[in-house]
Amino acid sequence: MKRALVTGGCGFIGSNLVKELVKNNWIVDVVDNMSNGRLESLSDLNTRVLINSSFIGPYIKNKERDNSEVLIIQDDFASLHMLNHIANKNYDVVFHQAALPRVSFSVEYPTMTTVHNITNTVGLFEACAKNVSRVVFASSSSVYGGATVMPTKELSEVNPKSPYAWQKSAIETFAKICWDLYELDIACLRYFNVFGPGQYGDSPYSTAVSAWCHATKEGLPLRSDGDGTQSRDMCYVDNVVSANILAGLHDGLFKGESYNIACGDMTTNNEILDYFKNNYTVEVKNAPWRPGDVMHTLADVSKAYNDFGYKPIVRFWEGLDRTTKWWNL
Repeated sequence: MKRALVTGGCGFIGSNLVKELVKNNWIVDVVDNMSNGRLESLSDLNTRVLINSSFIGPYIKNKERDNSEVLIIQDDFASLHMLNHIANKNYDVVFHQAALPRVSFSVEYPTMTTVHNITNTVGLFEACAKNVSRVVFASSSSVYGGATVMPTKELSEVNPKSPYAWQKSAIETFAKICWDLYELDIACLRYFNVFGPGQYGDSPYSTAVSAWCHATKEGLPLRSDGDGTQSRDMCYVDNVVSANILAGLHDGLFKGESYNIACGDMTTNNEILDYFKNNYTVEVKNAPWRPGDVMHTLADVSKAYNDFGYKPIVRFWEGLDRTTKWWNL
């Protein structure tokens, strides 16, 4: 059985990944500092919670592990005991989902977010070197900084426009160095606008879809920035989960390569708003354009398909239906 550590495993993407790994008979540990994670996101699994990573050693020593049990460690992934546990060869694959992801927060606090998203991640990779078979790193399409050529290929210029985007780009660069210096095999997955069940709409990390689901549920107006003609390559969370597992199981080597993870099609805000107008009683409130907002995103996902077999399994409109059902709208 494969052994996995999921950093940020109580968050939106991480919790969906944990559930699928368990379904596929992986032995799974989660480390999450709970800054944006929720224990209830994994409430339907057999879990055991440790209040910090210093309890890992005594827990393992004094209890025979039930392979179906998900161990949730409430701590920073770069805490000393956690890094030591990783360095003791306890995992085959580390799925690194944890980050401080809000762009505006990174603009306001560039030092804090750099420490978390770069310094701590470098520490994680150092612990993994020679001790795990692979790291799957959650990068972001924000590294492109608003691509002018679409569909956007991975060879397109990387031009980050925020500290968060730069931090993701910097780790992608370091991932290649990790292969050259330490033979640590890392796959970098550039997520495009992920949405789906488990993403709450009252969070600053929310996408428009989850924010509009939340507003609909609460009887609040749906905020529309600009004229609604901006479009996104919206990626249902099951696609991202599938990409992570495919990358984790891949027989070949990645050597720090980066891959677009998306659907390869675009949907405008107005089209999504029309869905809500046609299916629910909602009010749309117009708002100014957000400064620095990208008008369009569209990914070319052929590299991920050719290298490790990724292809989107849930298209946008099916994903939106599944998401609204999860919200009980």
